[in-house]
Amino acid sequence: MTKLKISKTVAGKTAVKAFLAVALLAGPAAGSAGDVSAAGVKATAAPVMTDNLAKFGLKKAMDLPVTLESEGLSYTLHKIMIYDFKSPEVKKLQKMYGFQNSTDIIDSPKYFIWTKVTLENKTGKILIGSGSDIERIVPLRFKSGTVTDPIWPRKYAAKTNSAEALWSYNLKPGEKITSYLGYVYADDFNFFVLRMFYGKKVVEKFVVPE
Repeated sequence: MTKLKISKTVAGKTAVKAFLAVALLAGPAAGSAGDVSAAGVKATAAPVMTDNLAKFGLKKAMDLPVTLESEGLSYTLHKIMIYDFKSPEVKKLQKMYGFQNSTDIIDSPKYFIWTKVTLENKTGKILIGSGSDIERIVPLRFKSGTVTDPIWPRKYAAKTNSAEALWSYNLKPGEKITSYLGYVYADDFNFFVLRMFYGKKVVEKFVVPE
């Protein structure tokens, strides 16, 4: 490869610009010749994992995030992860946020469902509620005739609008909160649908069709 030389008689900004121009032109050639330095390697971003539905045999018809909106209330599901209730991941979440044991909620839950959501108030009134209200307004369903039950982060019981794990919310018009909600579930998985029961109509989206 021909080395670049700059005459000592060349001075000032003209010399700097000329050198940079040649160096930039030489850059791609250097990379193609096997340059594996940091400058010669293109960074490849790892795909963001928003769900593990395929693990349970569920094939998505749409990717997350998914948004439902009715009469000024907007709900967006950004992420959903399903864990065995006795798994190390769930034990870690229980310790971190103070979630209850299974006997406090339903008999022998099989799964813990961890979600990241955004609730946005576009109405003209203050919205006050909790995780159980969100479950009532936007239930998560995986099989006909089955339900998911909210599970409570006791360490955040005294906090409103917590971005760590949501116990309760208080949103003025124009406000929104992005946080995490946990659920327990004790049945199988046939599909995955979100339905919003707010106002005069029901809005639904099948992430995984029936």
